[in-house]
Amino acid sequence: MADTTASSDPRDVNSELRLPLLEPGKKSSEPEKLCIDEMLRTYCGEFGWWQLKHFVLTSLAWALEAFHTMVMIFADREPGWRCVSGSGCDATAKTVCGFEPGTWEWTGGSSSSTISEWGLVCGYKYRVGLAQAFFFGGCMIGAGVFGHLSDSKLGRKGSLTVVALAFVLSSLPPNLLAPQSAALLSWRTLYIASSIPSLLFLVIVLPFISESPRWYLVRGKIKEAMTLMHNIAKTNGKHLPDGVVLALDEETNKDSNYEQPCKEQLETKEAISGSLIDVVQSPITRTRLVLAVAINFLCSVVYYGLSLNVVNLETNLYLNVLLNAVAEMPAFTITAVLLDKFGRKPLAIGTLWFSGFFCFLGSFMTSVGIWKIVRMACGILGIFGMAGTYNLLFIYTAELFPTVVRNAALGCATQAAQMGAILAPFVVVLGGGLPFVVFGVCGTLGGMLAFYLPETLHKPLYDTMGGMEDGESDCRVV
Repeated sequence: MADTTASSDPRDVNSELRLPLLEPGKKSSEPEKLCIDEMLRTYCGEFGWWQLKHFVLTSLAWALEAFHTMVMIFADREPGWRCVSGSGCDATAKTVCGFEPGTWEWTGGSSSSTISEWGLVCGYKYRVGLAQAFFFGGCMIGAGVFGHLSDSKLGRKGSLTVVALAFVLSSLPPNLLAPQSAALLSWRTLYIASSIPSLLFLVIVLPFISESPRWYLVRGKIKEAMTLMHNIAKTNGKHLPDGVVLALDEETNKDSNYEQPCKEQLETKEAISGSLIDVVQSPITRTRLVLAVAINFLCSVVYYGLSLNVVNLETNLYLNVLLNAVAEMPAFTITAVLLDKFGRKPLAIGTLWFSGFFCFLGSFMTSVGIWKIVRMACGILGIFGMAGTYNLLFIYTAELFPTVVRNAALGCATQAAQMGAILAPFVVVLGGGLPFVVFGVCGTLGGMLAFYLPETLHKPLYDTMGGMEDGESDCRVV
């Protein structure tokens, strides 16, 4: 008797064999979609040789700004003076104000500084602060312009290239070949020398710096981003499988509705753009931007103010600048070490208040005897704390905003910092203990505002505004 349970139609057997291959739940051929953070954590390595190399190379760019900012301390210094023999001027006077022209002369020659060349003393002293303010004003404009360009067409590396080139060109005066520039101690020579590091950075360092994979991703250049991620994995001694593809954070949250894209879609997508308008329209980022702008402004008043205020301390100018620079180095190191242990928010508050305390203390010190040294020490400790704040603020501010508007927001915060730098020279011109009072108030107020910022430690770096809003809303629900 024939078995009635067996299928008499061979086509039914073939259909049953094909069913497992067509199950809708099977996605073995589909690529694994990961955001950048997850891909780094799972396959490429979050911090390896690739990240270390780029950290060191990009950190060198900070030195370029330092050269062009600090050179004004020496170029705009007031040199020593002496009485002309037989003129009858008082050599014991502390200032040349009131002396007749021709009764005294600058000891280093008229070309040794901008003050001596153009007579920026007495009633014209304010012009020194004005010239320095114009410099920081240019920095403020550049921060806004390149903050937008680095998020849009130029990218991170392109913007860095243009800025470094601008550093080189801005330090070259029209008369480079003028006889005055041949003088060893000429202020023009100082500015020319300050452009050399920028030139070296362009030629030697920049070719070894890669573009940001996050910028590639938000600009829709998936193929370039994946090529770079493969390079990161290879450099870090890891392997990135071929079946993995980058996606924006808001896309990785929609896996349930995911449809396999074609090859062209995996290599390129429509660019996602953002601007400060998007930052202001979102309640989350709007509050963060206002606080970041205010804190960066106050921090900059103190940081640049203390750096420029060395001319008022009546101590050795070169020694004081050296000690300030030495104080900044451990501040950067300590901040970097404690950043992941205590978090961004507590460290920002602590460093701001630390600097504010010693600035207030310095305002009570006089320029007589040992108190002159104590006041100098207060300034050094003040810049130690504010250098730590400056170091972590760049990281903190970057983590507060998604990739699509990160540099625009950073540019806005940097503009605020440059506004503070514009104000700093005018505070320094006040002289006496008043600059320390202003710096103390700014440091204390900045620490109070930092209380209202969210902690970003162990939080993801979002790619888009939508991804941040979704992620932050999930955190609030939890």
